[in-house]
Amino acid sequence: MTGTLDGKKLVIVGGGSGIARQIARDAVAAGATVVLAGRDEHAVAAAREQVMGAARGRRAAVEAIRIDLGAEDSVVRAAEEVGELDYLVSVAASHANGPVAELARAAIVRAFDAKVIGPILLGKHFGARIRPGGALLLFSGVAAWRPAPGRTVMATTNGAVSFLAEALAVELAPVRVNALSPGIVDSGVWDGMGERKEHFFDEVAAVNPARRVGSPADISAAALLALTNPFLTGTTLHVDGGGRLA
Repeated sequence: MTGTLDGKKLVIVGGGSGIARQIARDAVAAGATVVLAGRDEHAVAAAREQVMGAARGRRAAVEAIRIDLGAEDSVVRAAEEVGELDYLVSVAASHANGPVAELARAAIVRAFDAKVIGPILLGKHFGARIRPGGALLLFSGVAAWRPAPGRTVMATTNGAVSFLAEALAVELAPVRVNALSPGIVDSGVWDGMGERKEHFFDEVAAVNPARRVGSPADISAAALLALTNPFLTGTTLHVDGGGRLA
């Protein structure tokens, strides 16, 4: 049997993203109280309003708080503010893309803070606050299994997330820890491509075994499964339409 979200408290770090908003909406619909957390207070507050609006009259408890995964004192304050919780998801990311010869060290450090160091600090300061049956979910990404020029830092940080989930699953047991690795998802991050976006999505779908790109709903469904399945831990769920195999 899987667990339930009804009456549970879910914290989502990186709460301003499209995927975070979808997870929050689905969790609220299932009866959870959601805390959206992120470094950009305005983005997180806007996400909170969107999630509340999507509740359509249902009683929804959605909070917004600030957390900076690059500053341990910020993580400590957020943990104290949240108190006890049931589930924690980190979708935070900071990209340092480009040729290795041109990478700035500060950008590399920010990328590792978001994907690796920050989640370790989340385990450090939130782990003991997670109630029995609870879980932590980290976000990896298909770039770890499909490295490409200009994506060295992205591939490395995402790959590290997968190993980190295994290590934390042992360290924090019986709290369950998993990773989720999305493929190409129409979550809003590609909108900056303008008219080229649809052509890019067509190219991805043509070689992807699922013959489509992903949606935030695809990722949210897998995230909620990882959180609520009591026998799933130390695992990376590849929700990429088979993109890593293409």
